[in-house]
Amino acid sequence: MSSEKREIDQEITVSSAPAEKSEINEKKGAEIIEHKHVEMAEDVPAELEALLHTDPTTGLTTTEAQNRLAQFGRNELAEVKRNPILKFLSFFTGAIAYLIELACIFAAVVKHWLDFGIILALLFVNAFIGFIEEARAESALDALKQTLALKAKAWRDGQFIEIDVAELVPGDVIGLRLGDIIPADARLLGISVTGGETEGALSVDQSALTGESLPIDKKKGDTVYSSSVVKQGQMLAVVTKTGSNTFIGRAANLISITVEQGHFQKIVNAIGNFLILITAVLVSIIFIYQMVKFRHTPNGDFLTVLGHILVLTVAAIPVGLPTVLSVTMAVGAKQLAAKKVIVKRLTAVEEMASVSVLCSDKTGTLTLNELTFDEPYLCAGYTKDDILLLSYLSAEPGANDPIESAVRFAAETDLEILKSRPNKHEVPGYKVTGFVPFNPNTKMSNATVVVNETNEVFRVAKGAPQVIIKLVGGNDEAVHAVNALAARGLRALGVARSIPGDLERYELVGMITLLDPPRPDSAETIRRCNNYGVEVKMITGDQLIIAKEVAHRLGMSRVILDAGHLVDPNKSEEEVTKHCERADGFAQVIPEHKYRVVELLQKRGLLVGMTGDGVNDAPALKKANVGIAVHGCTDAARSAADIVLLAPGLSTIVDGITTSRAIFQRMRSYALYRITSTVHFLMFFFCITLIEDWQMSAILLILIALLNDAATLVIAVDNAKISERPDKWRLGQLITLSIVLGTLLTGASFAHYYIAKDVFKFDADKIATVMYLHISSAPHFVIFSTRLSGYFWENIPSITFIIAVLGTQVFAMLISIYGLLTPAIGWGWGVTIICISLTYFVILDFVKVQLFKHWSFELTAKLWPSKTRRTKLQDRKVNAINQARIAGNISKVRKVVIMSKVLLAFKKSSMKTIEI
Repeated sequence: MSSEKREIDQEITVSSAPAEKSEINEKKGAEIIEHKHVEMAEDVPAELEALLHTDPTTGLTTTEAQNRLAQFGRNELAEVKRNPILKFLSFFTGAIAYLIELACIFAAVVKHWLDFGIILALLFVNAFIGFIEEARAESALDALKQTLALKAKAWRDGQFIEIDVAELVPGDVIGLRLGDIIPADARLLGISVTGGETEGALSVDQSALTGESLPIDKKKGDTVYSSSVVKQGQMLAVVTKTGSNTFIGRAANLISITVEQGHFQKIVNAIGNFLILITAVLVSIIFIYQMVKFRHTPNGDFLTVLGHILVLTVAAIPVGLPTVLSVTMAVGAKQLAAKKVIVKRLTAVEEMASVSVLCSDKTGTLTLNELTFDEPYLCAGYTKDDILLLSYLSAEPGANDPIESAVRFAAETDLEILKSRPNKHEVPGYKVTGFVPFNPNTKMSNATVVVNETNEVFRVAKGAPQVIIKLVGGNDEAVHAVNALAARGLRALGVARSIPGDLERYELVGMITLLDPPRPDSAETIRRCNNYGVEVKMITGDQLIIAKEVAHRLGMSRVILDAGHLVDPNKSEEEVTKHCERADGFAQVIPEHKYRVVELLQKRGLLVGMTGDGVNDAPALKKANVGIAVHGCTDAARSAADIVLLAPGLSTIVDGITTSRAIFQRMRSYALYRITSTVHFLMFFFCITLIEDWQMSAILLILIALLNDAATLVIAVDNAKISERPDKWRLGQLITLSIVLGTLLTGASFAHYYIAKDVFKFDADKIATVMYLHISSAPHFVIFSTRLSGYFWENIPSITFIIAVLGTQVFAMLISIYGLLTPAIGWGWGVTIICISLTYFVILDFVKVQLFKHWSFELTAKLWPSKTRRTKLQDRKVNAINQARIAGNISKVRKVVIMSKVLLAFKKSSMKTIEI
């Protein structure tokens, strides 16, 4: 039955201009438009081609095979295993990690062992979280290796023997049979395993490699690819490429070279670099100042000054930043796991919040990868049930063919007489007395059927549309219908039955249509993604017209381009990139094309997500900022991905987007709070040290750092306002706001210091208590403001978060009131300072909202006018003008259409009035 599928697939599908040809057909007699299956041509170098002319009856000699094995290498995927110790140590790298490690060394030098232990513990916690959670390229390569065959039948020294697949070389003649996993890229010879010429073709399932929804029929001279599966037929083939040179080998190479630093790590490093810069500069100045001022005194001793600086550094640097961010992401990963979304790489939780383009494979991802019965074309007098029943009667029982399986499943699902039948091998009321299977020469099958009640005998013919139309004596309307169906990528199959009383004359019943349909939730998922500002692009190895039809059914635009646009030598990379941005998808692609689409979009500064299920998707999954393997995917796709969906369908992707955006808001909230605290801390202590030569005791500084960071861990379970657009860190905005808020906090700190010192005449010890409570509470309450970009009351924090933050400050207040670690200041001062801190955070909240309101990329380009920013701003203005022009044109067209409809309706109404 695969031959029947081949004829339908190759002879009925339409070319790129069906409408024009259809008009010509109406004039000269309707003809079915043919369209050949488009497949990527394999490039075989001339020097390799010379080695492929092996005698198919004897094969290579052992000596020739050994020489070629030495020349081309073993037929396996090379892999590079990373040392697990070095892999673990890699988690101790990065700007903030280096700063913390430096503080750890200083703590050991000055023998502050408590600080040393706490800092070291935090470093190892961060490293273990990353080491345990993340998956690397080695597992993807292992999975790719598992898709390959282990043994193969080949001609060697005149004997047809079984050899290890790894020993195959270019020029080997191999045998391919039903069920075989093809061991290497090879060219079909058109010769059977027994040595004679073969009839028909080899049916090969390469959906996991190319994304095509149906097995492809390969003839003599065609290339078959390593790891695809033979579905029907048998034939000899000569090996053309092995190992990393094969189609699947190139995919493995793309995976192994994709080792770029993650987006989140870049952000953390950027924040770390800023904090290192200000910490190093300000602390160095203080260090030099104190060494000079106290030289030749006990206070000027190197280790003593270093000890003071260490305490200041440890209190200032965000030692808890990586831990808080990791815990926040881990909590998000746990929430997603409850929805059957498994996060393999922890930082993917944060990166998914910023994804603005989601590239998706079609076959098996957006669609079911199952050929199903679609709406048929029916001739007058026949119904859908009629064509289903007749198709079922003429279907070959037990045939392992996707078209026959789809027909039988549709009939058994929709027809009442088949649902309740006692014997699954019979059709109630009918008996098939004769059956002629599909013949490649006649291109149809035929069944003779008896109606039990009347003993009427009739025949049913089913096959390629052009054959069935010819059988019934021609039907121009049916030809146009077939061409229209083919233009939409639908497979058609003609059905005819004999007229009563004459078994040799037939009348057309109609055309059954078949398509790999979209998943039930795909269209809704795409719509919801668009609502959240995520553009979905379809990237498939399937045929262009099929991709356009599926896109239409999913509610997407039909601007689907073929892969040639990605490798057009006449276009610059800038032009190709614009194609990627504007197109709704690409068809007839190979793994390198999918990889390139992701790469070009990333070069535009976009964060790209990729969903897929096959080996052909693995490189793009690995390259994307967030790779998502769907339910039922191959091991290769699962290993290359960052996130794996365990439930069928794509709806959980939206859960991933919303959850990740909530996590992102919590992380940005903490980062803004922590940078603000650091800026405030360093700025105040830098100035107060130079102006007043005042220092806070080490125990109070460490207490502030530990209590406040411990409390903010609960931000991982705080309420969050989910953004309707992809989130971005906007580091310039983040750092500027931190500096503004930090400066205002510094002003409040100076006010507390001088009021306590000059107005109330507190001694140095009491001033230390006042400053401890103020520095502990005022910056800490700012986290209520940094939780969101709007006013703090727009999204109320969770009860757990409120209790944790207020609880630590009540604890600090009680320490200050009762003088547990520092001189007591009493209830009046304690409560007043806390109240001032709460009031001040409201003032800072207003400042924050105004800054967010007036901040724009245009402002950034004016304040920091780099060449890149100026170019980007200009591009944005041009795009805005173009979009406005397009919107205006669309509005005009809509008005014309509406007016036309009104006039047409008026005309029809007038005609009816005249008739009356």
